[in-house]
Amino acid sequence: MCDYTAEELREAKRQIDSTLHKLREAIKTLEAKENPSRYKSQIALAKRRVQAFKIANNLIETEMRNEAKE
Repeated sequence: MCDYTAEELREAKRQIDSTLHKLREAIKTLEAKENPSRYKSQIALAKRRVQAFKIANNLIETEMRNEAKE
């Protein structure tokens, strides 16, 4: 599929996992604010980013499994 080393894929996954954790914490913080509707656009953006990073993570995991089979 692509020409990345196993190490590059592992590091990309590690970075994505870290970013996902931070985004999820940011969402919790924003939703816990006194008036969360005020942060509606920031919450929506963070949730869309979480979804995008989850897709990227799944693709990386698939590529890592495919490399392991070869």
